[in-house]
Amino acid sequence: MSKTQSFILSGFGGQGLLFAGKVIAYAGLHDGREVSWLPSYGPEMRGGTANCTVVLSDEPIGSPMVGRPDLLMALNLPSFDRFERLVVPGGVAVVDSSLVERRSERTDIAVYYIPATKLANERGLHGGANMIALGKLLRETGFVSMETLLEGLKKSMPARKEHLYPYNVQAIELGYHYGE
Repeated sequence: MSKTQSFILSGFGGQGLLFAGKVIAYAGLHDGREVSWLPSYGPEMRGGTANCTVVLSDEPIGSPMVGRPDLLMALNLPSFDRFERLVVPGGVAVVDSSLVERRSERTDIAVYYIPATKLANERGLHGGANMIALGKLLRETGFVSMETLLEGLKKSMPARKEHLYPYNVQAIELGYHYGE
């Protein structure tokens, strides 16, 4: 039986959601899966809305469009408001509770709240909320192994930002172990 997982990652421009999507996509490639990654920007770019869709599959992917995600990462309230209702029953949402105060009323999905922005700021990992939330998403879903995700991270980082790799790893691990 083939396995396909679809993701929507959404928040404000500048929160690193497109980068987080690339990390997932490269991790999927590392695992030998079929992959699509489709970014979408609001008109304002940084500070406006930004989201991306990722599909990982054991079979060829017919369309990169994701209307009903299995997995949602929402790093702000407008994103949670927009995409929460689209998550398939049995799906998973990871929400940055630093920026989203409301709770889901859905009982047919698993929703995990993590204060990603607050944790990033407290630990000196400014701009790392995306990786903290990604670590939590990995923990709760196991969409790939930690080793594979870190390979995806390595592949996604441009040479000029290689020095940030340890901080990103630290952020991913912080999210992964949050709530233990």
